[in-house]
Amino acid sequence: MPLQKWSENILVADLQNEPQFSDDLNALSDMLEQGGKMDAVLNFAEVTYINSSNIAKMLKLRKLVTSKGGRLVLCGVNTHVWGVILVTGLDKIFDFADDLLTGLAGLQMTEGR
Repeated sequence: MPLQKWSENILVADLQNEPQFSDDLNALSDMLEQGGKMDAVLNFAEVTYINSSNIAKMLKLRKLVTSKGGRLVLCGVNTHVWGVILVTGLDKIFDFADDLLTGLAGLQMTEGR
């Protein structure tokens, strides 16, 4: 299952390349719009490239999450995708973790702050 509720306040999206990437982000956005404050982790472990449409969806998702007081963490980003993130300046906008467990641990350690 690409989208899962990790805890009461944390959603995890195991992303894939297009077209599944857009579908997963749309589904995650729908889930977040219906609820209150939620944190989300985007797991990029299986993503080998991102395009401008993906970046736009990620920015929209970040805005949605932060507008409700939540946090968005990107994890498992490979070298090619990381290069795109650096070139576009997204490394200054998003929070990152090396892998899914590290991302989840970071969110859970700061939960309730």
